[in-house]
Amino acid sequence: MRPILALMLTLSTTATALAGGLDVDIELPRIDVADYRRPYVAVWIERPDNSVAANLSVWYDAKMRNDEGEKWLKDMRQWWRRIGRGVEVPIDGVTAATRMPGKHRLSFTTGQTPLGTLAAGEYRLVVEAAREHGGREILHLPFHWPATQPVQSSAQGRHEIGTVSLGVTP
Repeated sequence: MRPILALMLTLSTTATALAGGLDVDIELPRIDVADYRRPYVAVWIERPDNSVAANLSVWYDAKMRNDEGEKWLKDMRQWWRRIGRGVEVPIDGVTAATRMPGKHRLSFTTGQTPLGTLAAGEYRLVVEAAREHGGREILHLPFHWPATQPVQSSAQGRHEIGTVSLGVTP
């Protein structure tokens, strides 16, 4: 019985290792203001025509009384226009709590929720952040899917977002 379990574990690990994926590192800068609020952040993939290919992650304050945190999702204007007003939050596997300043990693594997399966082609990763009593910022990182070799790219924000790095694995 144990050899069969070991073989199954090895095969599932090998299949996962062979699957392509995306690693997204998002840095939220420490902003020195009296009334700091954690930013709402949305991460998605869009096609060259601006249509949405995948809604990857949305960080917001889901614990506010009477679901009041949902009403501030509109401050992430691009995400709201392209995705937000057409979905009901929370979204299983996509929504999460806001994050403190620092570096945060998101990893997505092809064929698994929320990345799913992307058709071959050109895409861009979009990261948008909005903060109460603060600003709003959006960054785009273009990439080609599927990757034939590991690819790294990054973009630097100015206010609400620090560095965003994208790693694409074949």
